[in-house]
Amino acid sequence: VPTKFYFENYVKAFETLDFGRSFWNSLYISLIAAILQTAVAAVTGYGLARFNVRLKGIILVMILATFVLPVETLLIPRYVMFNSYKLLNSPLPLWISAVTGQGLKSSVFILVFQQMFNGYPISLDEAAELDGAGKYKVFYKIALPIAKPAIVLSMLFSFVWYWNETRQSGLYFGEVMKTLPMKLGSFAASYAELYAAAGAGVDAAMSINEAVTLAGTMLSCLPVLVMFIILQKQFVESIEKSGITGE
Repeated sequence: VPTKFYFENYVKAFETLDFGRSFWNSLYISLIAAILQTAVAAVTGYGLARFNVRLKGIILVMILATFVLPVETLLIPRYVMFNSYKLLNSPLPLWISAVTGQGLKSSVFILVFQQMFNGYPISLDEAAELDGAGKYKVFYKIALPIAKPAIVLSMLFSFVWYWNETRQSGLYFGEVMKTLPMKLGSFAASYAELYAAAGAGVDAAMSINEAVTLAGTMLSCLPVLVMFIILQKQFVESIEKSGITGE
């Protein structure tokens, strides 16, 4: 049991992570990607649920295949493609993947939205069309409000998955900008470099202990924990209403 409060480890971890800049990088990269992925998944799920699309069965199989296919098999082809378009060293590769339905586990959210839209009577859409609403207005005014649980679920999970993503982030823009999980991955090296540059001496710079590392881990997880605490009620309701069960 601690005998006194000691915040020096958190101060060291805060400085080592360059918390302000890393937090902002993680926030806006993850938030924009989550919004784009949710929007595309909602539109795609609605189209598959409400329209008689040709080759719908094949499309669904291809969507499922993108979930089963390991991400590692796509890293090099995507890197070569984005490099040829001069899009590296920026978050654009992640955002473009999200807006084209190829983001992190996008297929899961497409299927969630499809099931959600299949779960309410089509007569609601038909009634709105009889009142003069077009397809787009039916989607915005009828379908999206009903799909609020799926929207919350998709936003939360997408945000967390993009927040924790380091493999693609490191490949696409790791040389020019760092997110919190990326900084945490190189925590020991950053700590040694920071305190060696501050004139602490080689021994002091290399004397990182477990407490400082755990403080860095806590700071990296803290924003996501705060988000879940604030949105806990909406998160639980979205899980229940969207039919997603634990694994």
